[in-house]
Amino acid sequence: MERITVNRFSFRRKGSHKKKDESKENAFDFSKMTFMSQEEAQQIDEELFTEYAFSVDQLMELAGYSCAVAIAKTFPLEKMTRDSGAILVCCGPGNNGGDGLVAARHLKLFGYKPSIFYPKRPNKPLFQSLVKQCEGMDMPFLSFLPSEASLISDSYNLVVDALFGFSFKGPPRADFASVLETLKNVEVPIASIDVPSGWDVEKGCEDGLKPELLISLTAPKLCAKLFNGKTHYLGGRFIPKSLAQKYELNLPPYPGTDCVVELKSNADVNGSD
Repeated sequence: MERITVNRFSFRRKGSHKKKDESKENAFDFSKMTFMSQEEAQQIDEELFTEYAFSVDQLMELAGYSCAVAIAKTFPLEKMTRDSGAILVCCGPGNNGGDGLVAARHLKLFGYKPSIFYPKRPNKPLFQSLVKQCEGMDMPFLSFLPSEASLISDSYNLVVDALFGFSFKGPPRADFASVLETLKNVEVPIASIDVPSGWDVEKGCEDGLKPELLISLTAPKLCAKLFNGKTHYLGGRFIPKSLAQKYELNLPPYPGTDCVVELKSNADVNGSD
């Protein structure tokens, strides 16, 4: 029988691999992180479809799942006090709204109680399927949004803003403008997907929504430099390395197998209190 000696194996102290990964993440220089213009975001999106053969529903599923994970990390279910984790997901007519529907489905599976406000639904099979999936999981769809912000604040623990994404060019139409005005006055936290709705994708909006959580997808957009909420996550872990190199995306590494990575706040990067 062959004798097995200790020096045949390489041993590592328990937890040492974790420290190595954390040191790598901590070494990232957030002051040099990439912020994308609207045009760059659109170009990358187009190349994912044309050069890498991704489908819209593939990317939407990955994006929406990462948003649900970031929301669950930031607003744990056990800390919600209203109606066993009731949240309101506001979805717009484009792909950002689709991300919101996917996020709602996963949040339901995580144990939350999403209600969905989806006033303008595209007549496309993908979005119709997303609605059917949510309906099949007993998620109620609101026929209208209460005009009094206090009613939303009293009924829900959180509002997920999935109205407009990186393709938005303002001002919003009157029906959505009234929705944004109502959301500005809610007293519960808002979690915005990719871009706070109503913000200029590059210049932001001084009197716009003030989300507590921002979940940037692919890479933060230029307007994210003006985000002053508590928590900022990056999600959408689907960018091929070659595409990231082509657009010189300088982004922090995702920890392990996680689909999101927390980004440092502007205060942390700038060294302010």
